[in-house]
Amino acid sequence: MSEVRTRFAPSPTGFMHVGNLRTALYAWLLARSEGGKFILRIEDTDQARYVENAVDVIYATLKSAGLEHDEGPDKDGGFGPYIQSERKHLYREYAEKLVESGNAYYCFCGKCEEESDEEVHVASELCPCAVMDAAEAAAKAASGVPHVIRQRIDRSKVSTFTDAVFGEIQIENKVLDDQILLKQDNMPTYNFANVIDDHLMNITHVVRGSEYLSSTPKYNLLYEAFGWEIPTYVHLPLIMGRDAEGNVSKLSKRHGSVSFENLVSEGYLPEAIVNYIALLGWSPKSDREIFTLAELGEAFRITGLNKSPAVFDYDKLRWMNSEYIKALPAEKFAAAAKPFAGIAGTVLEEKWEMIAALLHGRTEVLSAIPEKIGFLLEQPEFGVELFNHKKSKSDPENSRTDLPELRSRLAALEVWNAENISGVLSSFAAEKEIKAGRPMWQVRIAVSGCAVTPGGPGEIMEILGKTESLRRIDASLQKLQA
Repeated sequence: MSEVRTRFAPSPTGFMHVGNLRTALYAWLLARSEGGKFILRIEDTDQARYVENAVDVIYATLKSAGLEHDEGPDKDGGFGPYIQSERKHLYREYAEKLVESGNAYYCFCGKCEEESDEEVHVASELCPCAVMDAAEAAAKAASGVPHVIRQRIDRSKVSTFTDAVFGEIQIENKVLDDQILLKQDNMPTYNFANVIDDHLMNITHVVRGSEYLSSTPKYNLLYEAFGWEIPTYVHLPLIMGRDAEGNVSKLSKRHGSVSFENLVSEGYLPEAIVNYIALLGWSPKSDREIFTLAELGEAFRITGLNKSPAVFDYDKLRWMNSEYIKALPAEKFAAAAKPFAGIAGTVLEEKWEMIAALLHGRTEVLSAIPEKIGFLLEQPEFGVELFNHKKSKSDPENSRTDLPELRSRLAALEVWNAENISGVLSSFAAEKEIKAGRPMWQVRIAVSGCAVTPGGPGEIMEILGKTESLRRIDASLQKLQA
């Protein structure tokens, strides 16, 4: 068996959609699982949609995701250039060969100038250029008359091919169009360039979305016209999204963040995103869900790919992200979380390690950290009803009588740390023969103004410091006594 060679061929038209990233991931996993090569090729034939710096986004995303390519624009493996606009000189020759063999024709219709890669193309039976005398057409093209080159489709036949995921597919050629292969500016369309480049780069497996299943017969007709070996096709199921009403449709911005870049900016770890995306359409032979990238490379098999669309579940991604966060060493979590915390230049910055320790096991997404610790910077407004806690038997009335004595005992502490603070609260409860939870709750509410906090009152007050903690208790007593 020849060496497995897969490719990821994105267009530099913006951010990296999770669907594009999954295609890259599966192509990378397939290559790694077979000891093959993973090639990066930039398909920039559609210059009208080119976005400045989009190539940099592609490189940055693949690097962040850990998907190192073996060949590409920056790693010549002998098959370059790996940017299609730099291969422009190649495509005219192959398009002309198809014209010579009768598998393509010159088209001089005015509509050619308006067509893009995405638009519906003129069918041969409706286009006079398809039946124009070959010598006349060649002469017009040679004289400089503006034209494109179209693929000629025999609509009387039926195309059959086998996909590694969807099995045998049959499509009647009458539903195919005479697609443009070469545009007026000699730039190839995506549908033509990817066939030429895949062949010249010895690509053995083409991994792409299932939306290309219906176009595959046109690609195969090109391979057959040249007498080339057809690669193995691996078409991936769609990724769907679920809206607030429970309706499922193709994943889009209305469902939430759909780009790798945005998910990372929201505080999802790249490793967690990659792990989650790997399971959107592929199943291991076990119930295991957490994999390192290296482990995915060992476990991945084409036979594990599913035909059914996968639904992007943000709750599941949050859970997986929390598992990755918990597994981080303390110092790595502190470093990763700090840019999200919003404490730069504040009194809390020097206490970040202590704060991070409280957050480490309580964080699902890093972007949620400011909301979790905002009370440390400024206590929110709250009503005295927050002192009610049925289980610990706390209420505004007993808080009004307990807090002054608790404040006095806390003020007497010479060493202000979580252990000593917790000791004061515990001894108070023991002396009063009440549940320890009562003073814990009363003081937590008094200093935080929040029912839920990362850490108990001892940790919170150590971070706030003695002066600020006592000031907040005083302010809360004023609320209770008003």
